[in-house]
Amino acid sequence: MKIPVAVIGAGAFGRHHARVYSELPEAELAGVYDVDGERARAVAQEFGCRAFSSLEEAAGAARAASVAVPTAAHAPVGCALLERGLDVLVEKPIAPSLADADRLIAAACAAGRLLMAGHLERFNPAVVAARRILTRPMFFEVHRLSVFTPRSLDVDVVLDLMIHDLDIVLDFSGAQVAEVRAAGLPILSPKIDIASVRLAFDNGCVANFTASRVSTDRVRKLRFFQPGQYISADYTRQDVMVFSVEGAGAGLPRISRQQLVEEPGAPAQPDGACRKEEPLRAELRHFLECVGTRRPPAVPGEQGRRALAVALEIVQAIDDHRRRLGV
Repeated sequence: MKIPVAVIGAGAFGRHHARVYSELPEAELAGVYDVDGERARAVAQEFGCRAFSSLEEAAGAARAASVAVPTAAHAPVGCALLERGLDVLVEKPIAPSLADADRLIAAACAAGRLLMAGHLERFNPAVVAARRILTRPMFFEVHRLSVFTPRSLDVDVVLDLMIHDLDIVLDFSGAQVAEVRAAGLPILSPKIDIASVRLAFDNGCVANFTASRVSTDRVRKLRFFQPGQYISADYTRQDVMVFSVEGAGAGLPRISRQQLVEEPGAPAQPDGACRKEEPLRAELRHFLECVGTRRPPAVPGEQGRRALAVALEIVQAIDDHRRRLGV
């Protein structure tokens, strides 16, 4: 039986949520709501659904919802939907503040509803494949660079782009952040557009992050080292290369190379390699599975809050560094 879903917010992200829901066989796209009625009607017409006139109307027509409104409105919109009995997926960052994140988590708990944070890169086949071979990561190097667009300029690049990678590294490391060093600057907007961050974890693991939304290139790469292995994951190509070192310390070591993500339609591999897929499609399919089975989501609200807490600590470290520089 199809699950009726509403999309709240008809901007760039909301439109993609509506598109994917309209394609998923397990979903019935009930409709779209946006404070800009004309924008909602345009998306509704494109995907053959209703344009709701109010949030209440949207909540009354759906069992679950994606919240893709500006970050400042995540908590009031998400809480209103949860209180009306809907399961809710909130786009990243889960909220602009920890207090708002706590409001969402408390509302979900009080209503007995599912709250999922929209960290879609968790569902990128490259990340899924890399996680399967995770042992004891010791060092991460992460780059996320984008060309400038007028999208998501209400938040710093840390909350806009880097938070994806913070979520993944926090998940992979399994450790608490012990130290934060960060620097960043506004370039084309009033917010921080480029940032460099170094995190040290309490288990000795270290992670370096670079995020920019003013680059001439588009780069989405995660590299990490663990005993005997170097893993390189490209989010855009959905490609994972594993370089394994054997026989170290006994003469010249032997290095083997393995690819973990296969092209769609490729013959099944005995090692169970992942297949390429749009991460948003995988994420929304997982959300609907959780709605139907009542299984906890892979990225519950608490993990969205965890990533937000580190991101906000980084933003504070950047502000402190800028004050020291006098800029």
